Amino acid sequence: MSQAGIGKKIKKNSEMEEMSLDDLARRSGLDTDFIRSVEENDVYPSLGPLLKIARGLGVRLGTFLDDTVVQDPLIVREKDRQEELTMLKGKEKPATLRFYSLGKGKGDRKMEPFFIEVLPESAQEKKLSSHEGEEFIAVVSGQVELAYGHETYVLNAGDSVYYNSIVPHNVAAASESPAKIYAVLYFPE
Repeated sequence: MSQAGIGKKIKKNSEMEEMSLDDLARRSGLDTDFIRSVEENDVYPSLGPLLKIARGLGVRLGTFLDDTVVQDPLIVREKDRQEELTMLKGKEKPATLRFYSLGKGKGDRKMEPFFIEVLPESAQEKKLSSHEGEEFIAVVSGQVELAYGHETYVLNAGDSVYYNSIVPHNVAAASESPAKIYAVLYFPE
């Protein structure tokens, strides 16, 4: 599934619900132009807005990745990981985060597990976002800076953090080198 597939799935779900861009903007609390950009230009600044779009459509975030198969247990081999989503600072701007879904194929999942490459460009724009739920992050390599509320924490390889994601937060590389993390996001239904 490419990023373009996510925008197409959002548009398809909107059409199935007979929901206009304006309707989705009202239900999600997002700007119409922003939603159009997500649908057409593959601009994803963070997971928060995608979650709001999913909620506005009445679907889970995983619907945009792949919910076609229920496989139990789901095993994802490292060699088989595929990039599912890339967070961009804007169209034609460098990537800041690359997400590899570790739950793709398990349609009945309650959590969203990811392997994430946190790129150095993420440190340039530290916009906080919040959404319902919880997040768990374990750092595999590199250094990660977590801005959480009014505090900032630096995590090294082997460190982990578990937090309520309703508190405004941001995850970025803490150095000029990329970091690699595992993250599990839980969004209550």
